[in-house]
Amino acid sequence: MSDCTVLVTGANRGIGLAFCKHYSDSGATVYAACREASAALRSLNVHTIEGVDIGSSQGVDHLARALQDIPIHILINNAGVLRNEVLGDIDYDSIIQQFHINALGPLRVSEALLGNLCAGAKIAFITSRMGSIADNTSGGRYGYRMSKCALNIAGVSLAHDLKDREIAVGIFHPGLVGTDMIGGHGDITPDEAALRLKARIDALNMSNTGTFWHSNGDVLPW
Repeated sequence: MSDCTVLVTGANRGIGLAFCKHYSDSGATVYAACREASAALRSLNVHTIEGVDIGSSQGVDHLARALQDIPIHILINNAGVLRNEVLGDIDYDSIIQQFHINALGPLRVSEALLGNLCAGAKIAFITSRMGSIADNTSGGRYGYRMSKCALNIAGVSLAHDLKDREIAVGIFHPGLVGTDMIGGHGDITPDEAALRLKARIDALNMSNTGTFWHSNGDVLPW
């Protein structure tokens, strides 16, 4: 993958960090965007762009300026936030924050970098099956579920709008991953999730653009 340039948001830890490691190890040129780099990220052979808060237009503008004239072959919208709301005591400001980061953020990044994406490029949205309406059997997590559902439909619209440019869009659920976001409890590690997601991105093309995938290869319901 020596001629491939990859951008990963939310790159300082968890799945984002694992993406950076695996793509860098495969020979790709990796740009790692984050608010503040971790020691683990600094140890990798990647180009780190700090000060990127995808929840704000200023943060995304900063990212776009840092990447001016740099072609991107794979854009991985990984950054996200998880909060919990309890019915009867819902924090609506928290829900708004999750929409800004989980739904609007990836769309802002994708739109801001359209000029960097060439024909044949790929955009990956790292979402969650918690954004599936059909799969919601337990309720709760209003902000996270709603914002990820919004992200999913943004991915479908983007897939349609970018077909003429031959840019494929994948909407990917990583699985239950043991990251700091969920207290480290999960069925798979961030490394395992990143490798499975990398396989899904490799398989992404114009025939399956706009599809909602589990990292294990299953197609998920909307």
